[in-house]
Amino acid sequence: MPTEVRTYGDGLLTWVDVVDPAAGELEELAGRYDLHPLALEDVAKHGQRPKLEQYPGHAFVVVYSAGLQEVDLFVGDGWLLSVRERDDAGQVWDDEVARARFERLVGAEATVGFLLYVLLDEVVDGYFTCADDAESMLEDVEELIFGPPPPPGQLSPQEQLFAIRRRLVAYRRLLVPLRDVVAALLRGEVAAVDERAQVHLQDVHDHVLRVVDQLDAHRELVASAVDANLAMVSNRLNQVMKRMTSWGAILLGSTLVAGIYGMNFEHMPELEWRYGYLLALGLMALVTLTGYRFFKRKDWL
Repeated sequence: MPTEVRTYGDGLLTWVDVVDPAAGELEELAGRYDLHPLALEDVAKHGQRPKLEQYPGHAFVVVYSAGLQEVDLFVGDGWLLSVRERDDAGQVWDDEVARARFERLVGAEATVGFLLYVLLDEVVDGYFTCADDAESMLEDVEELIFGPPPPPGQLSPQEQLFAIRRRLVAYRRLLVPLRDVVAALLRGEVAAVDERAQVHLQDVHDHVLRVVDQLDAHRELVASAVDANLAMVSNRLNQVMKRMTSWGAILLGSTLVAGIYGMNFEHMPELEWRYGYLLALGLMALVTLTGYRFFKRKDWL
């Protein structure tokens, strides 16, 4: 994708945006803005953790969107270079909302610090939607836990809970370092971020803390749901075992009678009695019915 260059405030601010640049594009940008080779190496390798690094002439910030796409930001005096990386699915973070928001307010704040604030704020706000989606998914799984077993082919509640947990862990792994990045910006470690921008960045820092708290709360709910699901599975297994045990005990009496009269002895009582067969059948039926009523009364069947 071609590099987009926009200027604001009568040339006081230049925003250069590029998507998944090739090696030649990176070299051209490095020569134009004197980008440090170590920062360029991080951009080329991908998969960096969220961080803030200081180099002569510029700062280098790595963040991730809620879609887990990497966004690299070079912040210098009067300019900002954003590099949006594609993920494994070929998707890239859409900065149109951030761009429209900045251009709507740029008359009052045509500064690098304010642009950085808008970009970070839009990135962080995306995590609120993901946290809400995870909460909705968790509520759906909780209904499955206390409902009938899922049909064949559908993921079990346990599998869905672990999928939600993996997603929450991935979000938290990206947000906790981002909290440190925003805190460093608030301390004035980047010269291009002025005091007015630091006031706005306090809101970003608050949003990061809130999202992290939400994710921690959801992780606790997932852990509780996993325990509840295991308890329900164990309870269902106990119910099955109770039924099997009950029917085994019910059939034990009739099996005993049939086993006794099935022995091959010549001299046994009732063998030559006319009603012996009917008596044996009646005795087996009586024992079975008595056992069934007993276990039914105990709510084992």
